[in-house]
Amino acid sequence: MFFKDIAGHNRIKQSLLNTIKQKRVSHAWLFAGNEGNGKLSMAIAYAQYLSCTNKGERDSCGECSSCKKYEKLIHPDLHFVFPVVRTTKFTKPVSDDFLPQWRSFVLETPYHGFEKWLEKLEVENQQAGIFAQESGEIIKKLNFKSYESEYKVMIIWLPEKMNISASNKLLKMIEEPPPKTIFILVAESTENIIQTILSRTQLVKIPKINSESMFATIKERTDFRDEKINDIVRVADGNFIEAEKLINNSEHEQENENFELFSTLMRNAYGVKVNELISWTNKLSQEGREQQKSFLEYALHMLRENFILNISSENKNKIVFLGGKERSFSEKFSKFIHNGNVSEIMNEFNEAYNHIERNGYSKLIFLDLALKIARLLKVKPQ
Repeated sequence: MFFKDIAGHNRIKQSLLNTIKQKRVSHAWLFAGNEGNGKLSMAIAYAQYLSCTNKGERDSCGECSSCKKYEKLIHPDLHFVFPVVRTTKFTKPVSDDFLPQWRSFVLETPYHGFEKWLEKLEVENQQAGIFAQESGEIIKKLNFKSYESEYKVMIIWLPEKMNISASNKLLKMIEEPPPKTIFILVAESTENIIQTILSRTQLVKIPKINSESMFATIKERTDFRDEKINDIVRVADGNFIEAEKLINNSEHEQENENFELFSTLMRNAYGVKVNELISWTNKLSQEGREQQKSFLEYALHMLRENFILNISSENKNKIVFLGGKERSFSEKFSKFIHNGNVSEIMNEFNEAYNHIERNGYSKLIFLDLALKIARLLKVKPQ
């Protein structure tokens, strides 16, 4: 992976390069930012440059033995930890059990998301996580001397999914790391990472991809007219995963399902159609936990966008990031999301998310949510 593969972030790239050139390499990094900004690829590009034997001014050479192995993610001093699922074959899973799928997932694109990873794993009704047994694998790998490079690198993707037991053991490794060992944690949310780990890592905040960089990258990859590229850039809002979906001119199946679930819920809730709400509940409760959480996250996003559209309709083309049927639906629906109910509605979705994450009874959770939304949509603006 090369720095040049990642759109934008030129200042961050240069800052990371300088830590290596000036021999100021931290033993523990935390790359944090929103989905679709290329932060996992940034971590791999940094590790590759660190190990490259013929470093260029701005990037790895791509020709040395180390770079050739990084190109396939098979370098013996590069290690990965990432969320996995329990299966009949792997009842106590660790990341190494899923390395073939992981390599395929990472090399497909510089932009990686949790939902895309779950699709690669073909998850059904299971939650993915980094479990306690992973810590033993981390300790075993990193206590060996490096094979070829000066440094061993451990990249941990989504450490916020880490079991508390694994987190505590990782903390000990970060506090007293083996010689020439680099940890790079790549997170989307730091809220669920234990504070003692956060305090021992050097934080690199990686923002959304800026509009200019995204525009230039899309223009290089496609023959779209500038007007169409500008529309993609606006709707994607700095998330290249979203941009790729729009470039491919096909809606993501999960998002399409989420929109149908959201619009159906809101229409039936506003009409207080109890039988339809029960049918909606039954349908959603049959989905897997991760799919249910995906819907709730999507719903929160749609509620935010609709509230903004309602209170600032004159600036909708600048600050509302919706397109297609989402935009058409929201133009009519947004007037029902206002200062009198938006906080309570979003709280209900957040509470439902927390209950689902704790393996609550989904049918009861979603029926309760639907009935509360039916009441809240009738609240008058303040």
